[in-house]
Amino acid sequence: MQAQMLAPAAVLIAWSLVMLFWTAGTRFPAMSKSGMDISKAKPGGRGQDLEGVLPDSVQWKSHNYAHLMEQPTIFYPAVVIIALMGASAVDTLAAWIYVALRIIHSIWQATVNVVAIRFMLFLLSTFALVYLAYRAVMLTVFADPGALA
Repeated sequence: MQAQMLAPAAVLIAWSLVMLFWTAGTRFPAMSKSGMDISKAKPGGRGQDLEGVLPDSVQWKSHNYAHLMEQPTIFYPAVVIIALMGASAVDTLAAWIYVALRIIHSIWQATVNVVAIRFMLFLLSTFALVYLAYRAVMLTVFADPGALA
């Protein structure tokens, strides 16, 4: 069950990289189209500096990539803890639900970006994450040390 529990985390890592490349693949052409010369960018420039400069629809991919670097930082250790302590089928299902909802959230935010729907997807994925955090706490705080030996 350990590999099955870790698989959703591996998929979310891969998806995060897809979003990184999607961001670059839309941002650089938009910068070029707007006449920006990246070789002449001011020192210390950041992606946030492009807000209001590039079209919103281009920036949505970047916004989502940033989101994938935020809340999933709780998901990854929860999954590892559960995998180490002994995942159940429900734990694995919750991890896959979290990943599926985050991928749908990404696609929605990067393309349509209606906030009400995006928030609902975020909220549903957060419920799965709350369950995983609960399981990680239960499996560790209330672990029977004798049973682990």
